[in-house]
Amino acid sequence: MATISPTFLPHQSFPSVPRRNSSCLPRLNRPKSFSIRAAKLPAGVELPKDEPRLTEPFLGFTRTAEVWNSRVCMIGLVGIFIAELIFNKGVLQMIGVEVGKGLDLPL
Repeated sequence: MATISPTFLPHQSFPSVPRRNSSCLPRLNRPKSFSIRAAKLPAGVELPKDEPRLTEPFLGFTRTAEVWNSRVCMIGLVGIFIAELIFNKGVLQMIGVEVGKGLDLPL
């Protein structure tokens, strides 16, 4: 079981609250905020007994992989649009497939 040193516990900063009717008091160079560090865990808070186990990604589908796949897809789609504009032909015509004749079935 892991133990937490008091120096590694999170701390929280609170802004200083100005006092009312403080115009007659001399102004001191007071800090704008102060920190509170816990010496021990608060009552009712327990450390987890086991480390959480991550599930294996299903067939390589992870968030990072899907983000990169979509980025590459967008770049490829824009590339196809640019190629069609430059050559004034569709992608199928550029690779040699005849288009525009339908299925060419005798009826």
